[in-house]
Amino acid sequence: MLETLRGKRMMFVGDSLNRGQYVSMICLLHRLIPEHAKSMRSYNNDALTVFRAKDYNASIEFYWAPFLLESNSDNAVVHRVSDRIVRRGSINKHGKHWKGVDILVFNTYLWWMTGSDIKILKGSFEDEEKEIIEVSAEDAYRMAMRSMLRWVRKNMDRKKTRVFFTSMSPTHGKGIEWGGEPGENCYNQTTIIEDSNYWDSNSRKTIMNVIAEEFSKSKFPITFLNITQLSSYRKDAHTSIYKKQWSPLTAEQLANPVSYADCVHWCLPGLQDTWNELLFSKLFYP
Repeated sequence: MLETLRGKRMMFVGDSLNRGQYVSMICLLHRLIPEHAKSMRSYNNDALTVFRAKDYNASIEFYWAPFLLESNSDNAVVHRVSDRIVRRGSINKHGKHWKGVDILVFNTYLWWMTGSDIKILKGSFEDEEKEIIEVSAEDAYRMAMRSMLRWVRKNMDRKKTRVFFTSMSPTHGKGIEWGGEPGENCYNQTTIIEDSNYWDSNSRKTIMNVIAEEFSKSKFPITFLNITQLSSYRKDAHTSIYKKQWSPLTAEQLANPVSYADCVHWCLPGLQDTWNELLFSKLFYP
């Protein structure tokens, strides 16, 4: 992998799930590199993190853009915004930081799933009077996919660059879906789901259809990393309660670990290493 990356830039662009895949990739590679020959730094108020393998003149980077388009959740540190707004046609705000990259790995899904319509800003966040419309998650997601594909076509050289898109990462918040007890989630799960037809209800097939429709029209080849089904079996692989808590836990929460278990993100090492093995395979055997 390091030889493939020699003299190149690889960048993961998206949300915290893509950051998990990025960190997995760094963990898989960095132990082969002596301390003096590697570095890791953040730039642009932590929006960009860059790992450098100096002897290979290679970098593996992560860029925070949970919607790919400009939004009011673009601060890489403080982005817990309850009223999320996405600006239409604004991919260049982030896209200017992706230019010159040789291997791009996009993802975006979780932030579009708010349970309600998505707020879309027609003008600029600087406008005094803002024109905001509400559209379905599917329509908003289609808008984002079209913007991304247009940006890739205009800015990437198909002879030199590879572009990947990682499918939706499943969650395991409802134990009743896999035959568990009501109120159960990924907390304390130690076995996989054996049912090969299991599909998590939070993984919307309507979104998969949007991806299939829009990618099939793309003039630039996009390699699709379909990690959804294989990850859906792994209810045991989430960070659960073993993660950084952003605010102190209450006595009630501590008494009921299910209430604060993270059933969205994944443990490392773990499942996301498999995502990167899949990425590795697709990179060498397209």
